[in-house]
Amino acid sequence: MTEKRKDYISWDEYFMGVAMLSAMRSKDPGTQVGACIVSPANKILSMGYNGFPIGCSDDEFPWNREGEPLQNKYFYSTHSELNAILNYRGGSLEKCKIYVTLFPCNECAKAIIQSGITQIVYGCDKYADTPSVMASKKMLESAGVKVTEYQYTGRDLSIKV
Repeated sequence: MTEKRKDYISWDEYFMGVAMLSAMRSKDPGTQVGACIVSPANKILSMGYNGFPIGCSDDEFPWNREGEPLQNKYFYSTHSELNAILNYRGGSLEKCKIYVTLFPCNECAKAIIQSGITQIVYGCDKYADTPSVMASKKMLESAGVKVTEYQYTGRDLSIKV
């Protein structure tokens, strides 16, 4: 009898890989972020990436990070976590886990808490010292959301299409 293979990827590698693949859909020239929401039974429920709302042409709205408020992306773009939450049409997200490539901002933290998601696995925390992320961490801790940094394995995962 042949034994099963032992080099298969873990659930964390799988779901963070899906979040990373989702980030590749983002057309933002500066920052691409992806998210993947998973049920307690390890079923993918929804995915999202940062971009503009459906119906808002990404050719007509600005991608700039700087400039006047109406001339940069921040009033128009939706973050990956919120997109993943809004993309889910199946009911409750209570007790679910979200994998996200970048630590959630305060606005996304509010949506995560309100949606009932109880765990976050994040890939990068490069804005840790910003007021937005500091507020996010304070709210997530207060709400009892478990937050874990993804542990990169160094495994080379590639997809050829």
